[in-house]
Amino acid sequence: MLALAAGGADVIELGMPFSDPMAEGPVIQKACERALAKGVSLAQVLAAVRSFRARDAQTPVVLMGYANPIERYEQLHGENAFVAAARDAGVDGVLVVDYPPEECESFAARLQAAGLDPIFLLAPTSTDQRIRDVARAARGYVYYVSLKGVTGAGHLDTASVAAMLPRIRAHVNLPVAVGFGIRDAATACAVAEVADA
Repeated sequence: MLALAAGGADVIELGMPFSDPMAEGPVIQKACERALAKGVSLAQVLAAVRSFRARDAQTPVVLMGYANPIERYEQLHGENAFVAAARDAGVDGVLVVDYPPEECESFAARLQAAGLDPIFLLAPTSTDQRIRDVARAARGYVYYVSLKGVTGAGHLDTASVAAMLPRIRAHVNLPVAVGFGIRDAATACAVAEVADA
């Protein structure tokens, strides 16, 4: 994380390992498997953020992952323990892939009350109503899933991304980050021409 910040990262998304990362391609799936095999838990992810914060208090850190590790953490440490632990570790935002805004209003409100940004996904199939729903609940930024498929898929259509962003921005007054089709420097540069992140 320190190397990413030193290399110029404006925001760091830190994954929370999970045994069934359904939206992830093979690289992140294998990373999750390796992390879990080595015993990496959500508590260790939070400890990594605390350690990073001891040397970098500025670079925003967003935890990204799935509901199960958060819910398991709260089973072990008590109801609402995750939000307090994330805040105390120095997390700035949380993106939970399988928490749509209408199913996690209480969780999003707890994040906001603790000063953390709830970040939500939009997709190529998102309706204008879904975009408005996400706009009401999201803080920090929204994450546009640029394609139908998994992360790292090789068929990113930059023109389709560029066409969707004005539709999103008509309803969302936050930066729009784009992910899922970004697999190399060339695609990152192409998307950076039209997206905020």
